[in-house]
Amino acid sequence: MATGKVRPRRSRGPVVAVTGAAGGAGRLLAARLAGNAAVGKVVAVDDHRGDAEGVVWRVADVRDPLLSSRLADVDVIVHLDLVRSPDADARERRTHNVRGAQTVVLAAAAARVRRVVLVTSSMVYGAAADNPVPLAEDAPLRAEANESIAGDYLEIEELAVSAAAAHPGLDVTVVRPAALVGPGIDTVVTRHFEAPRLLSVKGTAPGWQFCHVEDLAAALELVVANELTGPLAVGGDGWLAPEEVAEITGKRSFEAPAALTFGMAQRLHRLGMTPAPATDLHYVAYPWVVDCARLRAAGWKPAYDNAAALRVMLAESAGRHAVVGRRVGGKEATMATAAGATVAAIGAAAAIRRARRRRR
Repeated sequence: MATGKVRPRRSRGPVVAVTGAAGGAGRLLAARLAGNAAVGKVVAVDDHRGDAEGVVWRVADVRDPLLSSRLADVDVIVHLDLVRSPDADARERRTHNVRGAQTVVLAAAAARVRRVVLVTSSMVYGAAADNPVPLAEDAPLRAEANESIAGDYLEIEELAVSAAAAHPGLDVTVVRPAALVGPGIDTVVTRHFEAPRLLSVKGTAPGWQFCHVEDLAAALELVVANELTGPLAVGGDGWLAPEEVAEITGKRSFEAPAALTFGMAQRLHRLGMTPAPATDLHYVAYPWVVDCARLRAAGWKPAYDNAAALRVMLAESAGRHAVVGRRVGGKEATMATAAGATVAAIGAAAAIRRARRRRR
């Protein structure tokens, strides 16, 4: 077992394990918990050692059936080891995300861990033109159960529901962040803002809500320390209207009918020319804003409002260009979006074909 600058145990507080602790929200949460005097010990779990200090490092793959042996002294485990990139192979991503969550729950039950916190996404509520703004945290989960990342999250949510019956004595709490932003975050939403012009669907208007990874880590610390039960949504207060987004980004939008936009996107996906199914575009066209009432009632407050989070996203994506979720060169992206959704789709396909020819 590798250790690094492990502080003496300061209290009889819980031993908390964090998966995905080498980067992203996992790294931030491990560091926060290491500085929390109410936490007895922090166990950092990842497939490689990170730089978080004041923790016990246990290098392990979250899909390893022997994971339970790494959790012998753990009271609470927060699972943050997830693959979100649109470029990830859908089958490999689902295997990592869903099997990883299943293994964590099974290992926790076997090791007599009393509590598991699973992090999914507010995407599980689904993005739809008729969604109320904001949605209540106990609103129905209307995302489509397909090969998209939202489908991964739905399977993890189903696992959380079934865990109570399958493993008596194990408490499972689900936390659902809004669209994540921050260093290293790469999703269908962040790529939407890498386009020279922003897609909008005729007759609808999204309400934009974001969650900075630092705010997610702070919320998870509160969930652990206060033993909050879920489901719990995490995101900025309120939402941004399209005109506010246009002012902050300096980008114009192009409008197209829903049938044309989603039909073309799905055809390109079937041809392997775009990384995500058309349903992923629903999350940049329709609202999925959630009222984070339970965390607010517990005293949590985001450090980043939605406008500040959007500016962070723009800074992180500076110099990158994407069309229909596919990264392309700047010139191709500008040409592709100049004349609307149809030209965007054709331009994206052409850019991808050119890139493939260059690789050959």
